[in-house]
Amino acid sequence: MFANQPKGLIPAALSNMGERFGYYIMNAVLVLFLCSKFGLSEETSALVYSFFYAGIYVLSLVGGVIADKTQNYKGTIIWGLVIMTLGYVILSIPILATSENTTWLLSLTCGALFFIAFGNGLFKGNLQAIVGQLYDNPRYASQRDSGFQIFYVFINIGGVLAPFIAPMLRSWWLGTHGLKYNADLPALCHEYLSVTDNMNQQNADNLYALISQVGGSAKDVAAFCTEYLDVFNTGIHLSFIASIAAMLISLTIFILTKNGLPSPAKKEAQAAISYTPEEKRQMAAEIRQRMAALFAVLGIAIFFWFSFHQNGTSLSLFARDFVQSGSIAPEIWQALNPFYVIVLTPFIIMIFSSLQKKGKEISTPRKIAIGMGLAGLAYLFLMIYSWSMGYPSATDFKALPSAEKAGWMSGPWVLIVLYFFLTVAELFISPLGLSFVSKVAPKHLQGLCQGLWLGATAVGNLLLWIGPLIYNACPIWVAWTVFFGVCMVSMGVMYAMVGWLERVTK
Repeated sequence: MFANQPKGLIPAALSNMGERFGYYIMNAVLVLFLCSKFGLSEETSALVYSFFYAGIYVLSLVGGVIADKTQNYKGTIIWGLVIMTLGYVILSIPILATSENTTWLLSLTCGALFFIAFGNGLFKGNLQAIVGQLYDNPRYASQRDSGFQIFYVFINIGGVLAPFIAPMLRSWWLGTHGLKYNADLPALCHEYLSVTDNMNQQNADNLYALISQVGGSAKDVAAFCTEYLDVFNTGIHLSFIASIAAMLISLTIFILTKNGLPSPAKKEAQAAISYTPEEKRQMAAEIRQRMAALFAVLGIAIFFWFSFHQNGTSLSLFARDFVQSGSIAPEIWQALNPFYVIVLTPFIIMIFSSLQKKGKEISTPRKIAIGMGLAGLAYLFLMIYSWSMGYPSATDFKALPSAEKAGWMSGPWVLIVLYFFLTVAELFISPLGLSFVSKVAPKHLQGLCQGLWLGATAVGNLLLWIGPLIYNACPIWVAWTVFFGVCMVSMGVMYAMVGWLERVTK
C-alpha cells in the first residue's frame, strides 16, 4: 500500500487532519446546533449549512487564484489554517441566545462560519495541488490514484474522532448540571418559550413527559427550558474548542514539514524557460482539451456531492428522527463514513492494484461512473426501506405521540448499510476525482484547477437544502427517490463520456 510512495505524502495528509476534524464536527452538529441554539427551522438551518459548505468549496477557487498569482502555495496554506482557527475561536464562545440578542448573535455565528469557509478555501485546494505535484515525478506517476487514496485515508482519521467528541462533551456538560441528553427537547423548549400557552397540545404533553426523564422539574417549565437550552448548547460550544486544538496541531505539523514538500510555483517557473513557440501552440490546444474534460467531470461531481452531502442535512435529520439507537447521539453516526474510508480503502487499493497487474486496469473516469452507480444503490436501499415501513413526512412523524414514534423507528443497521454504500461510492469518486484533476490540470494552473473541483462541490452544496425540504413535506421515500434518480442519470452520462475522457488522460 505504501510501496513506491513519495515521502511527502504522509506529512501532507497529517497536516490535513485538523481541517478534517473541524469539518466533521461541523458536518455532525451544524444543522442540529443551529436548530437547538437559535430555534431555527430545519429548512432554514439546512439553508445556512448549504451556504456554509458551498462557501468552503467556492472559496477554494479564490484560494487557488491567490496561490497561483503569488506563487506562494505554502504561505497561503498557513494563512488558511490561521483563519480557520480564528473562526472556531469565535464559535467556541458560549452565549445564550435570547429574543433580545438572536439577531447579532446569529450574525456573529455566520461571520465565524465565513472565516472557517475562507480559511478552508485558502488551505484545501492548495494542499491538494502540492500532493498532486508529488506524483509529477516519473518515479511515482503510476501510483497517483493509490497515493490520493492513501491521502484520503489519513485525513479521515480526524473525521472518525470528531463525531464522537461533540456528543461526548455535550453529554458530559449536561451531566455536570444533573441533566441528560434528549434529541427532541431543544425544539420543544424553543416552541414553549416562544408560544407558551398556545403550544401544540401533543407537543406540550411530550415536553412535560421528557422533562422528568432528563432530570428536570416541571414546576417552572420556562426556567427549565432556558436552563436546558443553555447547558445543551454550551456543551456543543466545547466541541469547537476541540476543533481549535486540532487546527493548531495541523498548523504545527505543516510548518515543521513544509520544507520537504514540493513548490508547484517554482517547478513551473523552471519548466517555462524551455518552451518554444511551437511547443506553446501545442500546449494551448492540449490545455483546451484538458480543460473541457475537466469541466465535464466537474458537472458529474456537482450531482454526486448534492447527493452525498445529505449526510449533514436530511440524512442527519433521519438519524435523529427515525432511527432508534438507544443512548447513541445522532451525530455519532457521522463517524461511520470516515471509519469506512479508513477500513475499506486498503481493500479497494488492493483490488485496483491487482487489476492493474493483470492488465485490466479500470480508468479513473470509469471508476467515477461506477461510484455514481454505488451512490444510487445507497439511496435505492433507503428508498425501498422507507417505503416498506410506510414512513410519512418527517413533519407528520414528529407530531405523533412519543410512544407511537418509538414503536415505529428503524434499527441502527439501516444507517450502517446506507453509509457503507455511500462511502464506497465516495472512495470511487472523491480521491480519484482529485487524482483526475491533478492529471489533466496544466502545471501553471494546479491551484486553480483543484479549486474548480472544489467549486463543483460548492455548487452541489448550494442545493443541499432541497433534501430537508422534501423530507419534511412528503413521505420521506420521495426524497430518497430524487437522489437515486440524480445518481443514476449522472452515472449514465459519465459512462457515455468515458471513451473521450480516457483518451484525454493518456
